[in-house]
Amino acid sequence: MAKQPQAAVDNRHYDVVLAPHITEKSTMLSDHNAVVFKVASGASKPEIKAAVEALFGVTVTGVNTIVQKGKSKRWKGKPYQRSDAKKAIVTLAEGQSIDITSGI
Repeated sequence: MAKQPQAAVDNRHYDVVLAPHITEKSTMLSDHNAVVFKVASGASKPEIKAAVEALFGVTVTGVNTIVQKGKSKRWKGKPYQRSDAKKAIVTLAEGQSIDITSGI
């Protein structure tokens, strides 16, 4: 039996999913088969789903997104604005998981 040719991962998928978001709350979500990623601010839910499925080879059942507005801060008396950040909570199919500690 010959090996199935593996589909090439599109480079635009790497532009959609930026990094895993590792916090205490996001690790508690792993009990519910969910993983949290930092994503591009212009990424839509179907784009995020396609990127995670292509990069990690898993089946995604749902995507929820959160836009965290940047805070107004002060440094040495001068105000500045932190950048906005978009996060995606990706729910995986039953029995599937993503090891975020290893690189892609």
